[in-house]
Amino acid sequence: MLTGKQKRFLRSKAHHLDSIFQVGKGGVNENMIKQIDDALEKRELIKVSVLQNCEEDRHDVAAKISEGARAELVQVIGHTIVLYKESKENKQLVMPS
Repeated sequence: MLTGKQKRFLRSKAHHLDSIFQVGKGGVNENMIKQIDDALEKRELIKVSVLQNCEEDRHDVAAKISEGARAELVQVIGHTIVLYKESKENKQLVMPS
């Protein structure tokens, strides 16, 4: 579980990132979760966009993705989801305590 200080730190790092995944009409599926999990292992911090034509609520989408990829949900702002998962082999971010 992330502390408020850690979430604030991650939000500041994510501000400059572009979304690398989009959730559309098809919603969340196993293949998407696997790709997001792989991307989190490489990058640790990613953004996911929820498109207008997505039939699910953005908070439900965020919960499904974070649970499926075993990642921490940092923030849902507008139609953008910010996810963090500490990399096993490729640590890039030093978290404040």
